[in-house]
Amino acid sequence: MPCRTLFPFCAALLAATTSLAQESGTPAIALREVLSAACSQSQIDFSHFLTARNREAFSRMTPAARLALMKRFVLLNEPGKASASANPAGRPILRCQTPAVTTEMQIGGTELRDNVAFLPMELREVTDTTGASARQVTMGFVREDGEWKLLSLGLLLLDLPALEVEWDAAEADTNERSAIESIKAMADAVESYRKKFSRLPESLANLGPPLHGAPNADAAGLLDSDFATGIKNGYAYRYVIVGASNLGAPAKYQLAATPLRYGRTGQRSFFRDANGFLHGADHQGAIGNEADPKID
Repeated sequence: MPCRTLFPFCAALLAATTSLAQESGTPAIALREVLSAACSQSQIDFSHFLTARNREAFSRMTPAARLALMKRFVLLNEPGKASASANPAGRPILRCQTPAVTTEMQIGGTELRDNVAFLPMELREVTDTTGASARQVTMGFVREDGEWKLLSLGLLLLDLPALEVEWDAAEADTNERSAIESIKAMADAVESYRKKFSRLPESLANLGPPLHGAPNADAAGLLDSDFATGIKNGYAYRYVIVGASNLGAPAKYQLAATPLRYGRTGQRSFFRDANGFLHGADHQGAIGNEADPKID
């Protein structure tokens, strides 16, 4: 049937389609999609709403740092399922459901200033009827190449290249402390293996959990599978038997830990010498040695 015979219906359909197209490009809808990506912890979808400068920095960040950033938007530690709706005024609402908790984010009216937009948002747990858990924050967006991109989270200007240095330093410090404890744990596992089997293990894999059955000399179950593969928490580990024999108490060994990505997952290299002393120093990502300063 020709559309002219149903002109009122066609006009309404065209208006609705135009309105939907305009709505999809609003700061409010952009914020809804940002929150949805943060809820599901989709790094690809989240990066779409970053400015070109921030998107480049985001791609260089470690996976842990990228997840930490997205968690700031929904205040949830684990990925959830996002569902969108609208309030009676037509403003977007996003729910993020995880096995432990469900949060709801209500987006307020947009304050538009040329190519910059600010939107108030309230975040609360859906079970909170008193508003005790409610948090209010203002989100900032900037128009870049015709699309709305994240500008700020509350009072925090989203300048990822600047934050990148700070986050890398914090993560590297955490990984270095973990590497020291890991070498100590590996040494304890080697000594337990020596005591049980009267010889040193041939590799770190011998200290890992067995695939089937009870622990044995090939897989003693003294370390978890990550330790057994030699990579954990941003560091790579090396185990070497020193000398021609691996039998009995006289047999000696060395342990080393080096950052997987120097300057990002760690800066110092760590080395446990054949006499059991632990050393640490910056070797630009290379293996340390017994001449490095001792670590208690």
